[in-house]
Amino acid sequence: QAQLHESGGGLVQAGGSLSLSCAASQLTFDHYAMGWFRQTPGKAREFVAAITWSGEGTLYADSVKGRFTVSRDNAKNTVSLQMSNLTPEDSGVYYCAVRVDTGGYYYHGGYEYDQWGQGMQVTVSA
Repeated sequence: QAQLHESGGGLVQAGGSLSLSCAASQLTFDHYAMGWFRQTPGKAREFVAAITWSGEGTLYADSVKGRFTVSRDNAKNTVSLQMSNLTPEDSGVYYCAVRVDTGGYYYHGGYEYDQWGQGMQVTVSA
């Protein structure tokens, strides 16, 4: 099954920027959609961003729209999340997720994804 490895998390001050990356390996399908989610203690996992197979379609949570940018490089099987103007409310464990898709769609429900990365911590200090 597919393996996802996230990198780029860490500590940043409010107002700063951080770039996350997710590398997919052992994929058994050719076309797939990807997404980013985050979770903080005591809260449900929430959708952050999603991207279609071609990269032409993207979707963002209202809370990050205009500050985060999701992109992908299919030649490298990677998806990135560029985060800027970060606030402490952006802190949490960030997960990337993947699912097969041949229709060119993006997905914002966690239940719609098949494989998940291990997650990485992002902490934004005030």
